[in-house]
Amino acid sequence: MDYRRIIPCLDVKDGRLVKGINFVKLEDVGDPAENAAVYSQAGADELVFLDITATIEKRKTLLDAVKRTVERISVPLTVGGGIGSCKAIQELLVIGVSRVSVNTAAVRNPNFVKEASKEFGSDKIVVAIDTSSNSQLPSGFEVIVTGGTVGTGLDAVAWAKKVEELGAGAILPTSMDTDGTQAGYDIPMTRAIADAVSLPVIASGGAGTLEHLYQAIVEGHADAVLVASIAHFGKYTIRQMKEYLAKHQIPVNL
Repeated sequence: MDYRRIIPCLDVKDGRLVKGINFVKLEDVGDPAENAAVYSQAGADELVFLDITATIEKRKTLLDAVKRTVERISVPLTVGGGIGSCKAIQELLVIGVSRVSVNTAAVRNPNFVKEASKEFGSDKIVVAIDTSSNSQLPSGFEVIVTGGTVGTGLDAVAWAKKVEELGAGAILPTSMDTDGTQAGYDIPMTRAIADAVSLPVIASGGAGTLEHLYQAIVEGHADAVLVASIAHFGKYTIRQMKEYLAKHQIPVNL
């Protein structure tokens, strides 16, 4: 059975779990390892840990915070933020991380995706694509890097196709325009990327209601949904999210 996955996202800054709106206005919401343990027990299918300021601060992901998180959970963990070398990937896989997410480093050196997928296998490499609306580009969406601070002029859909060719195993597109707003995912962007590639696509940025999760899967053609605010602030439990999807004929692992 091909389940649709619910994946809580842990945005981490200085070792603390934070949540912002449009990549800014960050609010402290606790300890990442403790929150991860709660989500793992609550039935999350996977977890994503993003060290959101690693690239801006030109440093590697905080291994200690990742290690503490891995030790507290029984589901796969994807880690991203500041990963720019095969050595950095190796360090994370050694401490029990299931997959890594690369973003800025992949844009700066596309060959890195090829090298990493060759060395570790495509299933270990997720390419995260942060997007912003830009009507000057064919798809209408631009790739933004360095923690949402630098525009690249790259078309997001063209880039998604490129990383598939280079060997990525999954794509994680996040809309900066909808991130943290709880107004819903950017469905046109998610669908444009999902329809352009044959890789699993994880919708990210903007979930605020249970219906938004359904829309991301049915209208956005996503294979999985990333959730943050609606989970961190206790709006819905993982169970409620899955039961809602199941009730609407979406296959989930209950």
